[in-house]
Amino acid sequence: MATDSAIMPATAAGDRSTQLMLRVRDGDVVAFGELVELWQQRLVTLFLHQTGDHATAEDLAQETFMRVYRARERYKPTAKFTTWIHTIANNVASDLKQRAYRRLERGVPHAVSTSSSAIGLDQLAVAASGMLPARVADRGELQAVVQQAIAGLSDRQRMALLLAKFEQCSYDEIAAAMRLTVPAVKSLLFRARDHLRAALAPYLEE
Repeated sequence: MATDSAIMPATAAGDRSTQLMLRVRDGDVVAFGELVELWQQRLVTLFLHQTGDHATAEDLAQETFMRVYRARERYKPTAKFTTWIHTIANNVASDLKQRAYRRLERGVPHAVSTSSSAIGLDQLAVAASGMLPARVADRGELQAVVQQAIAGLSDRQRMALLLAKFEQCSYDEIAAAMRLTVPAVKSLLFRARDHLRAALAPYLEE
């Protein structure tokens, strides 16, 4: 009878996260702790860029790990662990959006401070500004402009951009994580980058 490691794709076989998750599936609590340690900061950073609030980002990362653990017995290494956990993270982010929408329907404001939003977008702004052959006098001004441009992206555009730029996910991996087609992912990324270029056009060299 073939084992999971025998049928596992070559790319996944060398994936430490996949190996840890297989141990978690078999009841290894220590392996789960190692998995959390390996992924916690990455998830917090991902959610921080999405929400702009560090406490919320940590809560969402914890919720993601809870869902990972609850789904452990159903885990099969048929795809990269990265794709699997990003799918769960995307679901967690989508659930947060739905809860926020229901709060608005009931007239309950959902407030995130301007300062925390700036912190959440800061790293993304710095990285995104690398696309510019910028002629601005003030680096801080550029970052502020990029932050504003990124804040103007839709949730799905921002998530796709984060997965592509910071997690180095392929089109196929983003599509699987966001439950979209590859053409839809390409369209999201095209629109996101087009939005950024338009917003940052005044800061581009002629």
